[in-house]
Amino acid sequence: MRILLVGAGGVGSAAVAIAARRSFFETMVVADRDPARARRAVAGRDDRFVAASVDASSAEAVAALCREQRITHVLNAVDPRFVLPIFEGAYAAGVDYLDMAMSLSRPHPARPYAETGVKLGDEQFARADRWVDAGRLALCGIGVEPGLSDVFARYAADELFAEIDEIGVRDGANLTVDGHEFAPSFSIWTTIEECLNPPVVWEAGRGWYTTAPFSEPEVFEFPAGIGPVECVNVEHEEVLLIPRWVDAKRVTFKYGLGAEFIDVLRTLHKVGLDSTAPVPVGGVSVSPRDVVAACLPDPATLGDRMHGKTCAGTYVTGTGVDGLPRRVYLYHVVDNEWSMREYGHQAVVWQTALNPVVALELLATGAWTGVGVLGPEAMPPKPFLDLLTAYGSPWGMEER
Repeated sequence: MRILLVGAGGVGSAAVAIAARRSFFETMVVADRDPARARRAVAGRDDRFVAASVDASSAEAVAALCREQRITHVLNAVDPRFVLPIFEGAYAAGVDYLDMAMSLSRPHPARPYAETGVKLGDEQFARADRWVDAGRLALCGIGVEPGLSDVFARYAADELFAEIDEIGVRDGANLTVDGHEFAPSFSIWTTIEECLNPPVVWEAGRGWYTTAPFSEPEVFEFPAGIGPVECVNVEHEEVLLIPRWVDAKRVTFKYGLGAEFIDVLRTLHKVGLDSTAPVPVGGVSVSPRDVVAACLPDPATLGDRMHGKTCAGTYVTGTGVDGLPRRVYLYHVVDNEWSMREYGHQAVVWQTALNPVVALELLATGAWTGVGVLGPEAMPPKPFLDLLTAYGSPWGMEER
């Protein structure tokens, strides 16, 4: 296995640190538009790791680098603006592809808070037949959310439930950052995209539909001392992926943002600072959202000032295999102090990066196989969960 990792930011650099402890691959080429950042990501690693530069917006550039380095698998670790060119570049080079976020959505032009327009991943699924015909795999949404949360959904369906009423992905944390009143622990560009777009819900007999941002608030009790966090509907890939492979009456995604975070996002939207369309400023054109991102600290640099834990998980309700009502929360918690001490990376980016490395190892060993455009729930869940534990980061389950 020869891996091209596109993106040497927080998640990409954490993936390098995780993969460096494993032996399943021959080479990992770490490529970024900034060659210095790629070199920093591989500094001090063994000679399996190679730094390179690439324009992630160019499918041709991605394909050329794949051919030059004899790549077998591309791992996309940049923000979702670049999903399609990297996805197309991998296809053109005849290699397998993994990402942690899918192609972007576009709201319904007339009824954005009732009907879906272009959904997350639609543009990738539209190309699925080509990947099948080529005998290649595009494994999409294999971060933590989406990713591990989808594996949990499949595990619940296979092992725990006879019938599922709702699969609800629930994400919460108690993280704080010293010295910053507002410092998102993940890419603000991506956070704005998923939080201000119309959230999608799936229901049997109705299919996918949308609601208003931050709808259906609920207080969810998170484990490991995190405690109660108010969660709201947010657009996320799980709702678009899980119903394709797992039977359930309803699928939702709710994120524990907190009132202050929601107020900041609403304000950005009110004044147009969430827009990606360039505006003229002093003779140059700039994207307002890019300006917001540039004004905030890089999430990858916050680890030594961050405290607390982050939790990703899947809450499943329905009828258990014994015929009785059942509610379970399958989850994965990372303590920032632990991830910084063990890997030198903050908890949120480390947790995201862990899962595609686990998936790559399963593909290398043949425990996971497939062709076409697939989500994690299309794969057997137990090998993934067993290997996740073997990586030293076990998952948990609570009966509710």
